This record gives sequence, structure tokens and C-alpha cells, in this order.
Amino acid sequence: MLDGMRLALKPGLLPVWRDSNTLQIGIDSRRAVAVSGIGRTAALIGLLDGSRDHRAMIAAAGALGISAEVADRLITLLAAAGVLDDFPAGALRAVPDSLRSRLAPELATTSLAHGDGDGGARSLARRSGTYVRIYGAGKVGSCIATLLAAAGIGHVACRDAGQAFAADLAPAGLCEADIGEPRSAGAARAVRRTAPEVRTDDDTGQPDVAVLTGSHAPELAARLMADGVPHLTATAGEAIGIVGPLVIPGRSACLRCLDMTRAERDPAWPLVLAQLVERQPSTPACDCVLATSVAAQASGQVLTFVDRGGKADAVTNGTLELVLPGWQWRRRTWMPHADCGCASDAGG
Repeated sequence: MLDGMRLALKPGLLPVWRDSNTLQIGIDSRRAVAVSGIGRTAALIGLLDGSRDHRAMIAAAGALGISAEVADRLITLLAAAGVLDDFPAGALRAVPDSLRSRLAPELATTSLAHGDGDGGARSLARRSGTYVRIYGAGKVGSCIATLLAAAGIGHVACRDAGQAFAADLAPAGLCEADIGEPRSAGAARAVRRTAPEVRTDDDTGQPDVAVLTGSHAPELAARLMADGVPHLTATAGEAIGIVGPLVIPGRSACLRCLDMTRAERDPAWPLVLAQLVERQPSTPACDCVLATSVAAQASGQVLTFVDRGGKADAVTNGTLELVLPGWQWRRRTWMPHADCGCASDAGG
């Protein structure tokens, strides 16, 4: 099973000693694996850097005086425990040099989070081939765009029917003048070279996933439904953040399902809803921390959807809601409405 693999210890895990004969790989008990009786074979851990396949590891072990049987047993144990990767050399060769170091934490995280043994190569390939369009370039939308671009999504575009302000495109609304002068011009140039580029975009291609921020006319959701485009909503206002639902046309509750359910609970909801289209208060109650929290949660759900091949359970038939000042995310379930007619069979 290990033949041909270029073995590497998952880069997100730190090896530490529990005692003189027990090595623990990883710190948190939810990720960590302890290997007892490791003794002098611990020298092999430093060789698990992705530069050797299984045969080369056995040969290197022999040079250290470790028998092939013992070395093979340790490698097999570590692989079974899920702390080894097949180093994604081929996948990384396709990534421009300038992006490799920036994407290394993304690969390490997805490899651990999803239990992949490919060093995050499959997730990287899926992300690089994905097109996400964000409707709304305000505080939340622009932050989502930046996070998705930084996480390796290959094509990120923003559309906004209204007006996006410069402060919305900067972290916490701070521009360069607010932050202060860099120590040197060289430092400023370095920052600009490594920052992901996100532009407001009016292309006409169909996205793989859409994100709706702020308030939009119902025709937009209807068009996405008709085109079969999965779409996630992410809003922040009145000191409340809401991420979801993720609408997978024909498979989960749509936005109309939610409105019909609300109308059953509150007969005045249709009238209220009609007054909300593309409107917002003159001063939205959405500070920089709330906007960033919502953007981070929404970005995480989009990445989960992409990495897992079309699944993001937390926001499918549900919303994640953050009410200040509690700062605790809670999930609310929204099932498909029987009278909606969106052809969803998710409730069956």
C-alpha cells in the first residue's frame, strides 16, 4: 500500500516527547497520536519530509542501523494512524513558485481537517478549478472574495448592483493612510506582490458557486435556481450575522422555502420582505468584527463545499446564526416547504 508514496509527516503536526520512549505527534488530543516504545527508531521521523518513497525510507533506516522490519512497522503504524501524507509533488509542480509558500498552510489544514492522505492535493485541484461569484461587494462580500482567493479558489468575481466603498475593500475599513507608513518602500512592494488580487468583475460565465451578501431582488435567486447554480447567503445587520442556507437546486431548501416558512409563522412577512429588496439602513449595524466573522464562516462553508465535492452539511437545509453580544454560532434548521415547487427532494 505504501509503495510509490513519497512519505511525509503531516506538516500541521508537531512531534513532541511524552517521556523518553514515547513520541506524540500533534498536540491536541483530537489530532494527536502517541507512539510508545519508539526508542532509537525515532530517528526516522526526521526523514519523513516527502523526499523519499517507501523503499528509500527503508534504505535510509538501514544506514541508521534500523532493520527493515522495524522501519516498515513504524511507517505502517504512522500511516494507519493518519499522520502521514503522500507528498503532493506533482500537484505542487503545477502551482507557480510565488503561490506555493502561500498555499502551504491551506494544504496542511485541509489534509488534517478532511483526513486526506494526499497532502491536500485533491482539494488544491478542486479549488484551483472553481469559479465563485459573489453578489455584493460591501464589507462582507469583499472580505469573502479576498479569503477565497487567498485559499486557492482559481476564479473569484464580485458583482454589486449598488455602490461599493473603498473602506469596504480594506481590512477593518482601514486604508494605508490609517495604518501608517511602511518601514521601507521595499517592504511595501513585497506586500503588494504577495497579496491576492480580487477585482469587481462583469463576466458572463456561469459560476460553480455563488454567494449572496446583503439584500437582493428575488429574481437573482430564481435565476440561479433555473441555472442550477448552488448559492449561499451571508448577511450581517442589526448586530446579527447569518450564513446560509446553501441552496443546492433540486436537493435542498431554497430561499423561497424559507420565506414561505416565515410567512406561516408571521403573516406580515411577505409585506416586510417586499420592502427589503436592495435596501439597507443608512448606517448598518455591522461592525468590522461581525462582518469579518460572517465572511470567515461563509468562506469556510464554500471551501467545505468545494473540498468535499458538493457537501456542506452545516448550511444545507440550515443557517448558522451569530447574535451579539454572545458571539456564539448556533444552527437553525430550515426544511424544504411542501408548497414551494422548487422540486427539492431533500426532505424526503
